[in-house]
Amino acid sequence: MLRSITVIAGLGNPGRQYRENRHNIGFHFVDKLANKWGVQFSRLQNEALVCDLIQDDRKIILAKPQTLMNASGRSIASLLRFYKAGPEALVVVYDDIDLPLGSIRIRPSGGSGGHRGMTSIIREMASEEFARIRLGIDRPPGRMEPADYVLQNFHENEREILEITLTRAVECAELLMQKGIEACMNHCNPTQSE
Repeated sequence: MLRSITVIAGLGNPGRQYRENRHNIGFHFVDKLANKWGVQFSRLQNEALVCDLIQDDRKIILAKPQTLMNASGRSIASLLRFYKAGPEALVVVYDDIDLPLGSIRIRPSGGSGGHRGMTSIIREMASEEFARIRLGIDRPPGRMEPADYVLQNFHENEREILEITLTRAVECAELLMQKGIEACMNHCNPTQSE
């Protein structure tokens, strides 16, 4: 008998032209997690590519919404309704321009921080009470518009940092599954001296 269900949603834009964009770091994260767990995104469900597994009496669904980023909430809210799960079952992984590249921040709840994908999820769920893993992608250089910056690809010299960050984020997500949000935050969030 399953004790609980968790939906881990990585945010991004579908389509080849967006694949390597900074905005798609959430997709990269769930791809890496699926690869580590030995599962593949094999079906389309509620406007998301999904795969699932059972781990310690918990059903875990990995999801990549196939709406555009700014409508991610439509897919995610629909998935949660399908599984009869509330906001407490959701973990969202997404890019954050207010964090340096390589940074990871875990929070149990909160606002959108201006991220339109998160704004969509909060609106569709009518709740901010869900966990999130924010992955830093740096601020835009100079006077570049944030909307243009997030649609740029990662530079070649950033790839190693990106891979290290994704590996650490996967470890944090596993800790979240095993020990809960508080232990995950204590272990994964930077300390004040960092």
